[in-house]
Amino acid sequence: MEQWKEYQLKDVTTILGDGLHGTPEYDENGTVFFINGNNLVDGKIEIKDSTKRVSEEEANKYRKNLTQRTIFVSINGTIGNVAKYKGEACILGKSACYFNVAENFDLNFIYYVVASQQFKDAITRLATGTTIKNVSLETMRNYSFMAPSINEQKRISSILSSLDSKIELNRRINDNLEQQAQALFKAWFVEFEPFGGTMPSNWEICEAQKYFNINIGKTPPRNEMRWFSQKSTDCKWASISDLGKCGLFINDTSEYLTKDAVETFNIIVVPKGTILLSFKLTLGRVSITTCPLTTNEAIARFLINHDYEREYLYLLLKQFDYTSLGNTSSIATAVNSKIIRSMPIMMPTVDVLQRFHHIVSPIFTRMRFLSDEIMQLTDTRNTVLPQLMSGGLKINNLNC
Repeated sequence: MEQWKEYQLKDVTTILGDGLHGTPEYDENGTVFFINGNNLVDGKIEIKDSTKRVSEEEANKYRKNLTQRTIFVSINGTIGNVAKYKGEACILGKSACYFNVAENFDLNFIYYVVASQQFKDAITRLATGTTIKNVSLETMRNYSFMAPSINEQKRISSILSSLDSKIELNRRINDNLEQQAQALFKAWFVEFEPFGGTMPSNWEICEAQKYFNINIGKTPPRNEMRWFSQKSTDCKWASISDLGKCGLFINDTSEYLTKDAVETFNIIVVPKGTILLSFKLTLGRVSITTCPLTTNEAIARFLINHDYEREYLYLLLKQFDYTSLGNTSSIATAVNSKIIRSMPIMMPTVDVLQRFHHIVSPIFTRMRFLSDEIMQLTDTRNTVLPQLMSGGLKINNLNC
């Protein structure tokens, strides 16, 4: 029978450190990115529009020993985000730590150790600080876990990696499909290719609220926990972070509201097929609901009147120039629900919307199928991960 032994993270790493405790000299034309914990997303480094850059010369002052066996973990503010290093040109800020996995341990197995909810819960409990939580490097080094022989580690990580690979493949396919839909939208409604290159005179430029019922979500008092729930059977309650994670379709949320909360605060639950738009702080995230849910007050909900409007409205909101709604220096805080309701949109005629719907709806149907499969694969991975990583579930008992 395979013997599992207890290790601490410092036993399986050759180095464990954190990033720069300070601010480098930024260079908007720089080729090296200055990354922090919020850049660690779904096992990868995610470069955002807001990610700062530095020059190669500046980066050389703060280089760490990053290798193909390096793993990052966020330890300040946002706790427990994880990513593998894939050779990206970057330097680290203080909210991320890094460690290099020793050769006598499987890199992917150790990745799944720190990607587990058990690890995240453990270091979160030990975090210090009142306003901004921080996990010390000592806490990281002393984290304990069980591991089998390296051969068994590789067998376990292979199963989990195969699930992650399928999830990632589906995401890439969906990204490609959405790009196709965006290209069609641009051809029809930006360049007007089917209409001789100009907007037809019988189309309308009007306020969004003329054609769509737009309402805003609510948040019950945060200091009264009885209104909030972690039960998936309660009312799904979407936040901006949920929109950032879900992609085109939102199937689930990270928090839920109790039935009493929905009734007490008269919170509107919107039906499936509603278009959600974030408009506070993070502006312009768009998703389509696949089930009834509600949202917080940072999200506007566009209820459509006809199915043939859905794809058009989603793509319109995705490409809309939100800087046109106010001063660009304060746009993230200046936009309010009144501005969203009165935002100018272009409305083609019904027959054009129906023709466009006929062309793009199969693309959206395919993306919905792949999104559902991603959710199922993610649920499977999240179910078997803690069991495999603890030795509670034997590989021989899996149908794989």
